[in-house]
Amino acid sequence: MNYSKRIEQALEEAVARAEAPGAPPKLAEAIRYAVFPGGARVRPHLCIAVAEATGGSAPGLVDSAAAAIELLHCASLVHDDLPCFDDADIRRGQPSVHKAYSEPLAVLAGDAMIIMAFEALARGGVAAPNRVGRLLTTISRSVGMPYGITAGQAWESEDHADLAEYHRAKTGSLFVAATTAGAQAAGADPHPWKALGDTLGEAYQVADDIRDVTSTEEELGKPLNQDSNLGRPSVVQEFGLDGAILKLEGLLTDAIDSIPSCEGRRGLQDLVRVQAKRLMPQCGARDRVMAHSV
Repeated sequence: MNYSKRIEQALEEAVARAEAPGAPPKLAEAIRYAVFPGGARVRPHLCIAVAEATGGSAPGLVDSAAAAIELLHCASLVHDDLPCFDDADIRRGQPSVHKAYSEPLAVLAGDAMIIMAFEALARGGVAAPNRVGRLLTTISRSVGMPYGITAGQAWESEDHADLAEYHRAKTGSLFVAATTAGAQAAGADPHPWKALGDTLGEAYQVADDIRDVTSTEEELGKPLNQDSNLGRPSVVQEFGLDGAILKLEGLLTDAIDSIPSCEGRRGLQDLVRVQAKRLMPQCGARDRVMAHSV
């Protein structure tokens, strides 16, 4: 079974449990809408890839960790789009959850997916119970305080936010969870894998800042110019577009170099290279920005 099938199967099992007879049907629909069809599933792919590269033991627990990380990511997007935060009407090219199902159901769907993530992890832990405690700590830190997604969102409410700290919490924390949890779930030492998560997480946030000003809404699947419109820190604002692109190129190189020596190192390097091609802005995108600025 390839990684995508493993991820979708684990997510389907988690969502199906929320649709049990007697569940509030509209909330169950909103949860499924938020999870399927998903985006690139980069974080769970990374989690499984690291686990496989380090030996691949306890695949049931690995898949549960990957699903938990993706559910937490989906929950963060649902909450991020709410009117009290980004007030975004579009996500992944379709109406955001609060537009499709109402604000109360969007709040509840996000909350429910957070709980579903840890339930999935607990269920998967039956295969390797001695690893679950450390996994719970790793993944919970990636979404909570003081350095997780919650902290990243909170920095947007502060008078001043350090760009690196903001990006590390808002985006990088869940990438670090993906790489280190992948190693932990497979029974390997997670510490050598933190650098890969750190650099990839920062690269994805830099790429997101670049796409915010270089893409079209159709390409991005969500509103444009959110950083400037909402007054949020941005790599493009701090370094300019060319400087941001140079920073992204450097981070992607660092990510490839940071992969620890292991049997699956070459395969992981190839995975990062594929993602690098997807993240780098195309010439047409740069041309649109230059034409607009003249």
